[in-house]
Amino acid sequence: MTSVTQRPDPPYRRIVAEFRTRILAGDLRPGDRVPSIRQIAQRWGVAVATATKVVAALRDEGLVEAKVGAGTVVSARASREERPAVPPAARQAGVPKGSLNRRHVLRTAIAIADAEGLGAVSMRRLAAELGAGPMSLYRHVTGKDELVTQMADEVFGEAELPVPGPEGWRAKLELVARLQWELSRRHLWLPRAVSFTRPLLVPNMMAHTEWTLRALDELELPLETRVREALTLPALVHTVALSMAEEAEAEQETGVTLDGWWLIQRKRADELLSTGQFPLLAMLPQETVSDLDGMFDYILARHLDGFAVMLSRGAALPGCGQVPETGPRRLP
Repeated sequence: MTSVTQRPDPPYRRIVAEFRTRILAGDLRPGDRVPSIRQIAQRWGVAVATATKVVAALRDEGLVEAKVGAGTVVSARASREERPAVPPAARQAGVPKGSLNRRHVLRTAIAIADAEGLGAVSMRRLAAELGAGPMSLYRHVTGKDELVTQMADEVFGEAELPVPGPEGWRAKLELVARLQWELSRRHLWLPRAVSFTRPLLVPNMMAHTEWTLRALDELELPLETRVREALTLPALVHTVALSMAEEAEAEQETGVTLDGWWLIQRKRADELLSTGQFPLLAMLPQETVSDLDGMFDYILARHLDGFAVMLSRGAALPGCGQVPETGPRRLP
C-alpha cells in the first residue's frame, strides 16, 4: 500500500481563502477597500503575478470589484446567498474534455479581462483557466484577434436594445449611449477592443449601430449624416471610458487611489495655485475633475444639444455642416 502525498494549495489560493473568510465573517464589509496588488505582494511575500491572481480570483467569485476613486473594494454582492458556492475557476477545471462550447470560452476570457485587463488574455492563459489544452480552443476561435473581437461582441449582447424604444430621437440616442457607458463601466477593457476605422463586423455590435441609425429615421437625414452620428456617439462614450480604464489600471498597479494621488500632488498644486496666475483653477473643486460619471453626463448632454442646434438650422447636409443664410433670400 502506497501513500499519496497531497500537494499544498498554490499560494494565491491560500491568500484568496483568507480574504474570503474575512469577507464572509464581516471583517471586511461591502465598500471596504482591499489591498492593492502591490500591497498583497509585499504583505504576503509573493510575486506580483501571484498577487494579480489573488485579485482576479476574488473578482471571479464576485467578492470584490474595481471602483474608480476607491480602488478594489468588497463588492455589494459579496453575500452567502449571491456568491457562487464554488469559485468559477474551480468549476472550469473539472470541465470534461470535448464539452467546451464557444460561449463558455468567451465568458471565461471576459472574466480574465475584467479582472486583469486585456493584456492578460492569451490562448495559453485561457486554456489554463478552462483546464483544457491550448489547441482545443482553436475549434472555437482562430486566435487572439478573433477571440477579442468575439469577446467584445458577446459583451455588446448584454445590453437589451428596446424596440421601438422611447419617443423622440434625443431620448433614443441618450438611451443607447448610456447602455454603452454601462457596458464600458462593467468591462473596462472594452474601449480598447473597439475600432472606428476598422469596425468589427459582428452581429451584436452591428445591432447597436443599426438601432442608432433607426433612431434617426424620423429626421429624414441623409444616410451619411446618420452614419456619422452613429459613429460619433459611441466614440464619445469610449473616450471617457478610456480615462476610467486608465485610472483603474493606475490604482491597481500603484496601490494609490485617485484621492490618494491628489493628496500626494497637493503640495505642488498649492505652490502653483498660490502664485495667483490661475485664479479660476484655484476655485475648481477636486471632485469635479475626478467625477467621470459627471463628465460623461456633461459631454453627452452638450453633444445632443449641438445636434439639436444643427437640426434646427438645417445644417445636416453630408460632408459640410454649413449653416444656410438667415437673411432674406433673393429669388432667381
